[in-house]
Parts: sequence; structure tokens; C-alpha cells
Amino acid sequence: MTLSTSIRRSVVMEKQVVSKKRVADHGEVYTRKREVNAILDLVKHETERIESRFLEPACGTGNFLTEILNRKLRVVESRYKKSQLEYERNALLAVSSIYGIDILQDNVAECRKRLFGILDEAYAHLFKGAAKEECRSAVKYILERNIIHGDALTLKTVGENPRPIVFSEWSPVNGNMLKRRDFTFHGLLEHENIKALPLFSDLGEDVFIPTPEKDYPLIYFLRVADAEQS
Repeated sequence: MTLSTSIRRSVVMEKQVVSKKRVADHGEVYTRKREVNAILDLVKHETERIESRFLEPACGTGNFLTEILNRKLRVVESRYKKSQLEYERNALLAVSSIYGIDILQDNVAECRKRLFGILDEAYAHLFKGAAKEECRSAVKYILERNIIHGDALTLKTVGENPRPIVFSEWSPVNGNMLKRRDFTFHGLLEHENIKALPLFSDLGEDVFIPTPEKDYPLIYFLRVADAEQS
């Protein structure tokens, strides 16, 4: 990539408004990188914790989520760059901890593309020809599940046949195995233990254990997409 191309791309990504119509129809205004970093620095420790989960309910093209992934992957690289297996496992965990919803399909597609590109560039830089398509496929599959074309106000997908938004929880088990459980967004938000609490309240001793819509069998982490067939 030439310097001029890099600068042009940076300018494009720093645009705050795509069109006046999108601002009027959807209130779409992107947050600049400087503000993104300032906000994330308020929870800096969490952004650098590989397994810490983040949800952006109006993610746009991913300005917040891409920076969170960048921070997590820097930690993964610093700890696991000498072991490809350990890097793959923890990089996949970092990706699986990031969730987003957006009402515009083109934003969803671009957000997934940007997140995958960040992971793929870091992965290929470290392991070059040894990088596995199996790992790339697993990352793409998780991003398809985690970045949702939906409306965070109605808690439903957007399209001809709106359905409740479903998020997948991805939990590492016994090293190389992964456990997937699906939960409705509505179910996560409407649980009786959190209805009356402020958005950022600490639940303290109250334990919130939601009921999954579907529970999948354990599977090797690079074959996570195969669980769909189970």
C-alpha cells in the first residue's frame, strides 16, 4: 500500500457523515478515532483483556469495535506470538468477544469486513504462509454470528421477516475446545434481576444466569462452523 493510498483510506474512515439523508433517517454520525480512543481509555483495562465482552448496539462500520479488536490482538501477539496454536486460539477468543448491531446492511457488511481484515493482517504478518484458511473461516463464521443486521430498539433483525436478535456465546473449554450457546437479546435484557437496575449497575451478589435458546456440543475451536450441522 502506498502512502497516498493509506492517507486516502484514513480520510475516508474518518468521515463522520456519509450523507444528510442517512443522518436524517437514522441519526448516523461516525465517531472519530481520537474520540473513540479517549472513550475506550476510560475502560482501558477491559479493552486489553482478551476475553472481555463488548456490545455496540449501533456499531456503524465498527469504529469502536475495530479499535477494541486492535487492542486485544496486541495483547494476544505479545503473549502468544511464539506459538501459532496459542495465537490462533486466543485471537479467535478476542474476535468472539466482540458484538455489534446496526440497522443498515451496508454498515454490517463493512464492519465485518474491517474486523476480519484486522485479524487477517496481524495473523498473516506473524505466520505468513503457515497461516491457515481453517482459522480464517472460523473467524468469518463468528463475525457472521456476532455482527447483526438488526434494530437494538425493537430487539429484532431487519428485513422482510424480522426475528428476535440472537447472540452466540463462545466459551473456551479444556484448551482447544469451544462451547457455543445461543441467547435472545430480549432474554438477556428482560431478565427480572436486571429490569429495575441502571444500565451500568453492578449486580453485586445477584447472579444472572440466562437460559440459552440453544446449546451446542463442544467442538474444536477451528471447526466452530461445523457445530451448525449438529
